[in-house]
Amino acid sequence: MKLLITGGAGFIGGNFIRYYLQAHPGCDIVNLDKLTYAGNRASLADLENRPAYRFVLGDICDAGLVRELVGDGVDAVINFAAESHVDRSIDDASVFLDTNIQGTYNLLQCSRDAGVSLFLQVSTDEVYGSLDATGFFTESSPIQPNSPYAASKAAADLVCRSLYETFDFPVIISRCCNNFGPYQFPEKLIPLFITNLLEDCPVPIYGDGLNVRDWIHVEDHCRALDAILQKGKPGEVYNVGARQEKTNLEITAIILRELDKPESYKKFVEDRLGHDRRYAIDPAKLEQDLDWRPAFGFEQAIKETVAWYRDNPEWWQPLKHKAGQTD
Repeated sequence: MKLLITGGAGFIGGNFIRYYLQAHPGCDIVNLDKLTYAGNRASLADLENRPAYRFVLGDICDAGLVRELVGDGVDAVINFAAESHVDRSIDDASVFLDTNIQGTYNLLQCSRDAGVSLFLQVSTDEVYGSLDATGFFTESSPIQPNSPYAASKAAADLVCRSLYETFDFPVIISRCCNNFGPYQFPEKLIPLFITNLLEDCPVPIYGDGLNVRDWIHVEDHCRALDAILQKGKPGEVYNVGARQEKTNLEITAIILRELDKPESYKKFVEDRLGHDRRYAIDPAKLEQDLDWRPAFGFEQAIKETVAWYRDNPEWWQPLKHKAGQTD
């Protein structure tokens, strides 16, 4: 099988490429990435000389380039390419609309024209909006996004659905909870807190710190996407969750403990605009229909994640200082 992976120099896409090449040694992967601030080609530098892997610098909005790539024997497209940081979308949503909506549409059209066998849209649980203290989102829950980022991903999902319904183009949508693990850009909560503490800087906690997220190790997400790619049904949505809900305060306490830092490193800051209180998704459909289960427990996985950032400052320090996240 030959895959076109878009956004493969990012956190989840890069981890998926590593996972998939190991799990499926006979496959070929083309990685199309624009290398925005969150894309880091160095994360996959050790793969550059492998004949099964090819990196292409480019934009998913470039129809000519995408048409050339999908027309070269690509069997499936997996779209990881997205602007994904909520705070940045609040400051300026324009690039989110361009990449997440127009870019996805361009990928879909070019893939349909080329007769690609499957298009997997990697989305997010944020498209569902916020939950109260109880209950779970299912695949049939209404889409009610509350941030410009989430709205752009929801719009892309609907475009994907429309091409399936109108043209019977084989599209599958996955919606995952919060990911963590190695190679995550250090503006996201877990790597931000780990790297701040490694540099003896405080960790900024929005509001009261009681916002709840379900957390999944990135390799479990990659395994879920593999199951969807191999066994998923076109036209379907699959929620990917680990049933590991944590408040931001709980996450903070765990990281402080792992790095042996005192409570005084916590810094409460003004809450984010439109900050969703709780996300929680039910992965029962994925578990039952595709026989997938998460393999990583949160406590051990967060220990391993802390250790990875401690052992790899040469990867994250240039990114963090370039982005101006450290004083």
